[in-house]
Amino acid sequence: MEPATVIDLGRSALMAVMLISAPLLVVALAVGLVIGVIQAATSVNEATLSFIPKLLVMGLALSIFGGWQLAMLIDFTKDIYKRIPALFS
Repeated sequence: MEPATVIDLGRSALMAVMLISAPLLVVALAVGLVIGVIQAATSVNEATLSFIPKLLVMGLALSIFGGWQLAMLIDFTKDIYKRIPALFS
């Protein structure tokens, strides 16, 4: 296996991970920021206060983006399987 092939596989794996995880991470960041601003404005410093809204919004985001994430993961897996014969020739 050539180093260029390994680097290409690693690059495509990292890109797939970034694309699949980005929607949920952005949503979690936005909700955490909003809850943090509300807590700072009201001087309520309870760490558990942000957990339930984040959990609910993450579930909603997963139901919205889950199909797309699964399709991306399936496409990546099919691409990896297509590359297997070329890896050992």
